[in-house]
Amino acid sequence: MENRVRTKKKRKWLRNSLLTVLLLGISVVIYSVYQYKNGLAEASAGKHKDEQTSYDEFQGAEPQFGEINILLLGSDSRGEEHARSDTLMIAHYNQNTHNMKVASIMRDSYVDIPGHGKQKINAAFAFEGPELVRKTIKENFDVDINYYAIVDFEGFSKIVDLVAPKGIEVDIPHEMSHGIGMTLLPGKQILHGDKLIGYVRFRHDRLSDFGRVERQQEVVSKIKEQAVSVQSLVNLPKILGMATPYIDTNVDTPTILSIGKGLITGDSKKVESIRIPIEGSYEDETVKVGAVLKLDFEKNKQALRDFLSSSEDSSQ
Repeated sequence: MENRVRTKKKRKWLRNSLLTVLLLGISVVIYSVYQYKNGLAEASAGKHKDEQTSYDEFQGAEPQFGEINILLLGSDSRGEEHARSDTLMIAHYNQNTHNMKVASIMRDSYVDIPGHGKQKINAAFAFEGPELVRKTIKENFDVDINYYAIVDFEGFSKIVDLVAPKGIEVDIPHEMSHGIGMTLLPGKQILHGDKLIGYVRFRHDRLSDFGRVERQQEVVSKIKEQAVSVQSLVNLPKILGMATPYIDTNVDTPTILSIGKGLITGDSKKVESIRIPIEGSYEDETVKVGAVLKLDFEKNKQALRDFLSSSEDSSQ
């Protein structure tokens, strides 16, 4: 009799536990859908929302050994149909270590663009979109790209404000105003979305594009630090919903969720970064297409491959 009562209690406890887990799971799904739709609603004016951009099919290689390379492109479009890429980065994510690396390729790098001869690398996007950029990187640096993401800068400001509502702290060395539609005064300060865009896009000083690439890498690293928080995990569905209309990408949702979860919950380290060309591996030249950076390709190819290699991840 006592055993029968104990068995009934055990079954009741098990049934209640399963019911609790089921209700919790349903609540999480409902919350996620609500947050995702809320993000979509807030981003209803996104550039890519109703835009059907026609690019050649992206032929990215399948990720190998849990390592993913995503081509990040920011367009400097002012309404033109074929705008050059203002920002060109390779974001490398290791699904095993949850580490993230960012390689920036200077837009004036003088490279061979398949079918178009010698050009600045940022022209590849204008010619045929992200697929030609992928081919160009493969041909010149022998690096495989798996996915791409084209970022609308208006959406970038909104996403930053959601991920880092308290802003991003930077130290501005001098006044920045020319070409960014605002004035940023020197000194340590907290910047939010719109002003942060001005900070990363400014290039009219003695460092020119080199300074801009430095600031882009700085901001990417600091955003990642802000993103690795419980608050960002809770807001992840909303962040995805808000980002969708502002980003044209072929990264599928499960992969995005996996990367987001890995960065937030995994033991990831500070974002490492590299600039291509590396120091001492290029010359300034003026050619038919304008002022360019003439690269030592062997040095830069090796530097980029070493930087993205899994052995570097595993040794940390």
